[in-house]
Amino acid sequence: MKQLRAGLSQLNPSVGDITGNTKEIVKSIKVARGLDIDILCFPELALTGYPPEDLLLKTEFIDDNIRALDEIKKHCSDNMVVILGFVDKKDDIFNSAAVIQKEEVIDIYHKLRLPNYGVFDENRYFQSEKRFPVYTMGKMTFGVTICEDIWYPGEPIRSQVLLGNAQIIFNLSASPYYMGKPLARERMLATRAVDYNTIIAYCNMVGGQDELVFDGNSMFIDEKGKIIATARNFEEDLLVCDINTERVYRSRLNTPTIRKTRYDLSFEKTQLEKFTLKTPEARRKAKMQKTNTAHTEDPLKCAFSALVLGTGDYIRKNGFKKVVLGLSGGIDSSLTTAIATEAIGSSRVVGVSMPSMYSSEGSVTDAQELAHNLGIELLNIPIESAFMCYEKMFAEIFSETKTDVTEENIQARIRGNILMALSNKFGWLVLATSNKSELAVGYSTLYGDMSGGFAVIKDVPKSMVYKLSHYYNNLKGNEIIPKSVIEKPPSAELRPGQKDTDSLPEYDTLDRILKSYVEDGLGTDEIVKLGEQRSIVRKIIRMVNSNEYKRRQSAPGVKITSLAFGKDRRFPITNLYKK
Repeated sequence: MKQLRAGLSQLNPSVGDITGNTKEIVKSIKVARGLDIDILCFPELALTGYPPEDLLLKTEFIDDNIRALDEIKKHCSDNMVVILGFVDKKDDIFNSAAVIQKEEVIDIYHKLRLPNYGVFDENRYFQSEKRFPVYTMGKMTFGVTICEDIWYPGEPIRSQVLLGNAQIIFNLSASPYYMGKPLARERMLATRAVDYNTIIAYCNMVGGQDELVFDGNSMFIDEKGKIIATARNFEEDLLVCDINTERVYRSRLNTPTIRKTRYDLSFEKTQLEKFTLKTPEARRKAKMQKTNTAHTEDPLKCAFSALVLGTGDYIRKNGFKKVVLGLSGGIDSSLTTAIATEAIGSSRVVGVSMPSMYSSEGSVTDAQELAHNLGIELLNIPIESAFMCYEKMFAEIFSETKTDVTEENIQARIRGNILMALSNKFGWLVLATSNKSELAVGYSTLYGDMSGGFAVIKDVPKSMVYKLSHYYNNLKGNEIIPKSVIEKPPSAELRPGQKDTDSLPEYDTLDRILKSYVEDGLGTDEIVKLGEQRSIVRKIIRMVNSNEYKRRQSAPGVKITSLAFGKDRRFPITNLYKK
């Protein structure tokens, strides 16, 4: 039986690196040619990286990407069809897919659905076009869609299948990860396949870009909604699959809705040069990825992988050789250090112990044990003498006042200054260690522990910090993060006997309320109906609202929840609505 061999090139492009992305695209084309691939598909905007944001307002950037496309098509010299994401320019600019064969751009598809929610802002840049082409080669017909296009049950896929009789739909995607997204995406794609009795070839981007992480998980889904092959998650991959498109044709003979429905819409067929389909026995051998559905992965494993990939790519793509962070002996800095070590290796991570007069002996020894377990360099810079200088400097001015949070924050800011000094002197990137729960309620010090160029666990709730720490130790088969770090009551250790619960509810309670308010958009009354105490709910909401100004000044960090602080959530700092 003759089959179509399709390939999905799951690349990790860098935004703005058109030259580097071009080299990787050409390399993938050459590999695909050696594997007898008939159609090779790349992710959305693979040529420019995603999202290019205001680079799209630079005409030179658009022109450079078009020149790169002209270079890439020279490497498409045979019948193999290449579908490549790039930015097209006519009277305006479009999020586009070029269909290339024999060194020619045969056609260009322009994305129809431009998302304008959450982290997406495509309406700011692109125009859309109501044009739903398909491409035929003998009896085989395929359609092209881009990311958001396939999330809608209507156009363009409806016309491509019902009018154009497309047996396979290629979707070029840059779909960011968050917990639960892979399963939701998989279910949506399976629904499209079943509804339209068509094969879906879904090619997703992989890699980190500022706050976003793309998980890959490219896949082929047959006309029955069954996943027949998936690429690896959080890694570059070339997924190759032999597809029987004739089976779709036969299946549709028994599907009247597909055969009889017609729409009077803009529609056209483009004839490509036919290639000869081969039997599996006649093909060159290619590594076929076995089915490995995204939702079967451990959610903690996926979240940890996302944090590692997002952190590593931020460091690598921005050219940092080393990172530095404060090691307090607490669980947040311990997990951040573990993630950084996994991302770039122990030789490139420097920890700094900065004990004060309030630091417990256990916290100091815990930091030392963690550094030893991870094999990282640990510097020791006590801050007591520096704090005493501050006390002396403010003695007269503060003489009529009581000791309060001011003195606590001075300690945090001394530590921030030390880390920034090391960064300036050696060019190291400072990693901030605050978690999502702390940032939500302002339980972090501006210009202190919030100092840094990248906040690794910025979108990780405190209760999940504990889960990820246990996951990491289980992954390593050892207590790399010391048991004493995980079990000790959380404390900033900025005054004698201090504990987080002095001013906050237990973190499990706090995180439930924060999820309801921040991620689910519920108000006080609705959260109370879920079983939470009204006074605590009102207190937490008040803390979240009053600390927007802090979060606006925080470093970017990896997004792993459905709604992260930053691009996802754009609340005004001056805000008098208190519910």
